[in-house]
Amino acid sequence: MAQRRRGRPSLYRESTQGRDADLEEDIPFTQTQTLSQAQRNLEKHSTEQVNLKVGELVQYLLIRDQKKLPIKRADLIKHVVKEYKDVFLEIFIRAKKALRDVFGFQLEEIDTKNHIYILVNTLDRLEGDGMKVDDSTAKLGLLTVILSLIFMKGNSAKEAGIWETLRRLRVDPGERHKDFGDVRKLVTDTFVKQKYLEYIKIPHTDPPEYEFRWGPRAFKETSKLKILDFVSKIQQKDPKCWLTQYEDAQAVPRPQLPTASQSTTRRSAVSLPPQ
Repeated sequence: MAQRRRGRPSLYRESTQGRDADLEEDIPFTQTQTLSQAQRNLEKHSTEQVNLKVGELVQYLLIRDQKKLPIKRADLIKHVVKEYKDVFLEIFIRAKKALRDVFGFQLEEIDTKNHIYILVNTLDRLEGDGMKVDDSTAKLGLLTVILSLIFMKGNSAKEAGIWETLRRLRVDPGERHKDFGDVRKLVTDTFVKQKYLEYIKIPHTDPPEYEFRWGPRAFKETSKLKILDFVSKIQQKDPKCWLTQYEDAQAVPRPQLPTASQSTTRRSAVSLPPQ
């Protein structure tokens, strides 16, 4: 009896529509797995879980891009992909495409023997994009992740939830990070002072609990629509899948006249100074 040829899963067809050839040419093949095997293995996993892994890998790469330090593939598998390593190559190529299309980052392999990568930042991506570039552009990835979490949680996110997500991305606020330094201080103090975030005590909580919201500078340098576009691309979903967030992002904010102190702040604003 002739074997029935197994077709590519619909998830693969969606993710590779319009895929550029250069993304496939430098996929890091392993001795034990090929891209076609990874595509077949997609059938063993749910669409939702694979998409979540793509999103986690994108966020992990953005956060790890501190001071342009190389990133090992072994770390990607150990800390992010984990039990989904049988579809690593497919997750990797989707993450690479999202990094390029959403952020303008090229993920380049600089050591083909040990599979070590760097993120190459193409500055043209920032034209009209808002979020400023300076010596601490690396922190932009961490900030973007936090802004995304806040927006997708309904414009406010509890502090405990933020810390838990960052721990999954190997950024523990209770430990000194080798590149970020004091992560808790960076998020609750530096980002707050720079007006990227608001750090607010939740009423009637004992012991006190806090939540994060977008600060005024975040609204000036990016938008809810751009953040939703980022989330939808890395999770391979239509933005309208999150109807509440989609309608919120589409809403046109009412113009407000700046106060004298706000005008002064804008004139003297600087982006994310080094720790």
